[in-house]
Amino acid sequence: MDDLRAALARHQPCIHDPRPGRQAAVALVVREPDVALLFIERAQRPGDPWSGHMAFPGGYVDPADPDARHAAARETREEVGLDLHAATPMGRLDDIEGSPVGRPALLVSAFVYAVAGEPMLVPNHEVRAALWVPLAALVDPGRAVPYQRTGGGTFPGIRVGDAGPQVVWGLTHHFLRSFLGVLGLELPRPDRTA
Repeated sequence: MDDLRAALARHQPCIHDPRPGRQAAVALVVREPDVALLFIERAQRPGDPWSGHMAFPGGYVDPADPDARHAAARETREEVGLDLHAATPMGRLDDIEGSPVGRPALLVSAFVYAVAGEPMLVPNHEVRAALWVPLAALVDPGRAVPYQRTGGGTFPGIRVGDAGPQVVWGLTHHFLRSFLGVLGLELPRPDRTA
């Protein structure tokens, strides 16, 4: 954790100007002392471009949110019942332009927090499951898999759960790769697992 804190303190994130109405934020929550990351499996919902996907807690920045960090904390509290006001802010990753299929471009910001111990998680109706994944599992080449998106396209993915097709891909995969890059680690790719 000390290495992570130092790496994030040195990291100078690329931050884009906010875009009212088309901005979202996620919380990358690291549990101490075992260095595990919090992922959610989104519930299946018609019309949701991220329905059923593995993700970090987060969502759209609302007009009432003073900034993207507040939105990430609010969404985390709403989605899994975890109050990040008691957590330790550790840093920010580079902003990413997302482009959900059939929707306008979206600017997404990611904020890194540390929580101690075993916080209780209470998923709401938007979340099918919440799970902690150790950092060691995320860099395990045996977990790198190709992800076949419904509607076409194959993307690099990381299997995070042992039950079913819990695979991180797309925007969440990009943020995870960015987070590991700050630590000097690489996210394994499916083509490197053989």
